[in-house]
Amino acid sequence: MSQPTQSPSLSAQSVLSGLPALSIGPHAVRPPVVLAPMAGITNAPFRTLCREFSGGKGLFVSEMITTRALVERNEKTMQLIHFDASETPRSIQLYGVDPATVGKAVRMIAEEGLADHIDLNFGCPVPKVTRKGGGSALPYKRPLLRAILKEAVSGAGDLPVTMKMRKGIDDDHITFLDAGRIAVEEGVTAIALHGRTAAQHYGGTADWDAIARLKEHVPEIPVLGNGDIWSAADAVRMMRETGCDGVVVGRGCLGRPWLFGDLVAAFEGTGAPAAPSLREVSAVMLRHATLLGEWIGDEARGVIDFRKHVAWYLKGFAVGSEMRKRLAITSSLAELEDGLGELDLDQDWPAGADGPRGRTSGNNRVVLPDGWLKDPYDCAGISADAELDTSGG
Repeated sequence: MSQPTQSPSLSAQSVLSGLPALSIGPHAVRPPVVLAPMAGITNAPFRTLCREFSGGKGLFVSEMITTRALVERNEKTMQLIHFDASETPRSIQLYGVDPATVGKAVRMIAEEGLADHIDLNFGCPVPKVTRKGGGSALPYKRPLLRAILKEAVSGAGDLPVTMKMRKGIDDDHITFLDAGRIAVEEGVTAIALHGRTAAQHYGGTADWDAIARLKEHVPEIPVLGNGDIWSAADAVRMMRETGCDGVVVGRGCLGRPWLFGDLVAAFEGTGAPAAPSLREVSAVMLRHATLLGEWIGDEARGVIDFRKHVAWYLKGFAVGSEMRKRLAITSSLAELEDGLGELDLDQDWPAGADGPRGRTSGNNRVVLPDGWLKDPYDCAGISADAELDTSGG
């Protein structure tokens, strides 16, 4: 997909001038852009697409891996931690609520050489995670957070350990500043902050001021910002406004894997954002579905897994509702290609095609274990039994 060569309207040169590359342990990440772990999305095929558009620049993290499932060598989990030979560094995101199990998983990764970087999930707001006390619920329990970080960092050896978190559970239970200090004290390499609470889920507007506050609060380590980055210009603006050391992009790349090419172009000052025609987008869609089939080892299952991406790729284009439905129930590459071939593929990139995609609900009640909010220092009742036993979506 070709890109115009004019300079971007929102140059990143003033942001990056004189700054060293983002360092995640021994790994230099330049430009400082990271693919956010997303369950059911950031599997090996999607990471491959994003890396191809970025020219291999950036850091691309696996979808969430449950520590219990990893330690037990669950078949699905072992597939999810498979990396393409071209992926360097290899980044795994772990979810866990039991320090001992997290420690076992981290030591397994380090001793068996399964990855080069470990990220810990303290940001997921979905009920199946928070009701176990995990994800965005966990930093409220300060001693538990510290115990998990201590086990992870000590077990990782030379591997860098980072963490991703939210502002807190809700506006009355904000945790990100305390969590940031605990992370520094326990040897975490970098922190990514999503500027929303768990209660906000993905609704409303991300609080970039919180990212700036965290950067001031933990000057010892890099802080990455996350939330409402829908374009390369958004990423540059976040770094300017918050002083953060890098950006983590999640929903902004849904149906837009070329966003990572845009990010490289913006930060390096080499081009403007891609504006692919529907013909070019349809080619990416077919490649994505093909990669999924090859990864799963079954073309039909690959196309079925791809269905969730159809609406994201087609957002903004003039495609009738019946055709959208038809494309979203295809079960073979030939069927998908035939359907795409019936579209008006000469459509230019539509105005307004960027913007929110994926989950946008907000103001949800956070599902927590009984009595979770009574005392942030009472961790009684948390055990290995609270671990999820599956990874990914």
